[in-house]
Amino acid sequence: MIHRNLKSCLHDLERSGQLIRITSPVDPYLEAGAIQRRVFQAKGPALLFTNVLGTNFPMAANIFGTLERVRYIFRSTLHRVEAMLAVKADPALVLKKPYLWPSLALGGWHTLPKTVSSGPIMYGRTKVTQLPQLVSWPKDGGPFITLPLVYTESPSKSGYLGSNLGMYRVQLDGNNYETNQEVGLHYQIHRGIGYHHAEAIERKQALPVNVFVGGPPAMTLAAIMPLPEGIAEILFAGALGGHRIPMVRQPQGLPILSEADFCIQGFIDPTCQKPEGPFGDHLGYYSLEHDFPVMRVQQVLHRQDAIWPFTTVGRPPQEDTMFGAFIHELTAELVPQVFSGVHEVHAVDAAGVHPLLLAVGSERYVPYAGERQPQELITNGLSLLGSTQTSLSKYVLMAAREDDPTLSCQQVPEFFYHVLERLDLSRDLHFITRTTMDTLDYSGISLNQGSKVLWTAAGTPQRTLSIELPKSLPLPQGFSDLHFFAPGILILSGPTHNQPRDMQDPIMEQLCQALKQSQNLDGFPLIVVADNASFTAASWTNFLWVTFTRSDPATDTYGLHGQTHCKHWGCTSMVLDARLKTYHAPPLEKVPEIEKKVDALALPGAPLYGII
Repeated sequence: MIHRNLKSCLHDLERSGQLIRITSPVDPYLEAGAIQRRVFQAKGPALLFTNVLGTNFPMAANIFGTLERVRYIFRSTLHRVEAMLAVKADPALVLKKPYLWPSLALGGWHTLPKTVSSGPIMYGRTKVTQLPQLVSWPKDGGPFITLPLVYTESPSKSGYLGSNLGMYRVQLDGNNYETNQEVGLHYQIHRGIGYHHAEAIERKQALPVNVFVGGPPAMTLAAIMPLPEGIAEILFAGALGGHRIPMVRQPQGLPILSEADFCIQGFIDPTCQKPEGPFGDHLGYYSLEHDFPVMRVQQVLHRQDAIWPFTTVGRPPQEDTMFGAFIHELTAELVPQVFSGVHEVHAVDAAGVHPLLLAVGSERYVPYAGERQPQELITNGLSLLGSTQTSLSKYVLMAAREDDPTLSCQQVPEFFYHVLERLDLSRDLHFITRTTMDTLDYSGISLNQGSKVLWTAAGTPQRTLSIELPKSLPLPQGFSDLHFFAPGILILSGPTHNQPRDMQDPIMEQLCQALKQSQNLDGFPLIVVADNASFTAASWTNFLWVTFTRSDPATDTYGLHGQTHCKHWGCTSMVLDARLKTYHAPPLEKVPEIEKKVDALALPGAPLYGII
C-alpha cells in the first residue's frame, strides 16, 4: 500500500490492529511523552491521541515503534528500494538479473518530485502557540518538534537537486523567543543544512526554511537517511514512498510539501542567535542551553485533517532505534562500496550511536608477513572517521575479518572478546585529539570538540582473557565494589569526580599506580571506573551506555605502566574513567507523578490495559 500522507498510514495501521485510539484527555506536557516511551518499551501499537489538552489537533506517536511495523508501512515499495540499493552496491546486477529492471525503472521515476499548484497543506492558517506543545522531560527549555522535516535549498543551487531535508530540533517557545514570531533551530555538527546556512551567511542573506510536520512517512525516513553528500533526501523519499512527492511551488520562497500536515514557513536570520534548550536527547542526558540560529516565522499552514506526529528521545533504546535498525537493513550491502576494505559496521545504539562504532575490516597490506598486525585497519578506521555520519564516532573498534570469517560486529559481547583478546595495548590505540565531535556529547573539552580513538585488533591473540575476579586487588581509598563483568573486563566504583573540564584526574593515576602492583591483571585489558559499578555491570546495555557516553578518549583513558614513545601512548591494561564529570549534562530521570498517571491508563477498562 502506498501512503501519500500520514492519515493514510494511520488508517492502515488501525485496520491491521497496529494502532489504538486514546480518547481520554492527555497532557502534552510530560504525560504524552511518558505514555509513548512506556508503550514503545512494551513493543506496543501506534497511538492516536484524539483529546490533547491545549490544542485542537490530535497527536500520533509510536508509529515506527517496532521494526516489523516499519517494514509493514513500506511493504509495497521496499523491494524496489532494495533493488536500487543492490544495484548501487553491485552495478553488474543490472545485467545478471533483468527481472530487476521494472523495479529500477519505477523506483527511479518516483525519485523525481512533482510540482503542483496547490494541495491539502494550503487549507488553513494557525499560530505556533496553537500547535501541540509537547514537552518530553521536566528540564526541557520549552515545547519542541520531535519529528520535524526541515527543508532548505542551497542559495547557489536552488531546486530539488540542491535541497536538504533533515531532522533538526525546533523549539517552539520558551527562553527569550518572541512568541509566535520566532522558533529555535538546533542543528548538530556535520549536517547538510550547515552548508546552506554557510552560503547564506557568506552572501549576507537570510536562508529560507520550511519545517514540515507529518506528511508521507517516507519523508520521515528520508530526513534521517545517511545519504552521500550531494544526493537530495527528497529523491530517496519518492523511491521509498512509491510515488513522486508532490510539492506546491510558490511564486517566491521554497516549495511546500503538498501532503504535509503542518508547515512552518520562515527564514534563518544570518545575524541572530539565541539560547536554545536544554532538552533531553537520544544519548540519555540533557543537551544544555547554547546559542543556536533563530528561525523567524512568516506563517504556519495546516491541512484540514491535520495530525501532529511525535516521538520522544531518551536513553536508548527508543523509537529512533527502529530508524537505525531499518536503515542498517537497507544499507548494509553498501558499506564495502562506500568504505573500501570495510565489510560491516555497527553504530551501537545502546551507547547512544555516535559514541561507539564497531567495524569489521580487512588486513591485507602485507599478507606475506609472518605475523599479521593492524595496518590496513588503521587506514579503514581513518576512512570511517573522515566522511559521512561515521565521522562523528568517538570510539572506533576494528577487527580483521581474516582472523575469524564468522565474526560480526552485530554480536557485541563476542566482538569485544575478539578485540580484547588481540589488542596490543602498546601498539593498537590510535588517538585523535582536539577534533570535532557530536554536538550532543558533553564528554569532550567543549561543545563540538573532544577526541576520538581507534582500537585496531589483528593477528594472533595477545593474551588469555580472565574469567573471574582477581584475588587481593589493591584499591586506593575511594575505590570499591569491584565486579567481574565479562572476559577481560573489570568494573569498579570510584569517588565523585571533582576536576574541571579538559583536565585528567590525579586519583585515576593513583589507581593505576596501585593496580600495577598486582600480578593478577594480565588477563584484564579493560578496567572501567564508574559512579555505580553494580548498575554498570548489571547488563551489556548498562555497560555500553555508561562506559562510552561518559568518557572522552584522550582525557579519560589511563593505563597500567602507561608510557609515551614518539608521541604514541600505550599501556599494559587500559583504565577508562566513565564517571559522570562535573561538566557533564545531567542524565534523564522519570517523573514519579507522571508515571503513576500512565499506570492508571493500564488498569482494567483503560486504553492501555494489557499493553504496558
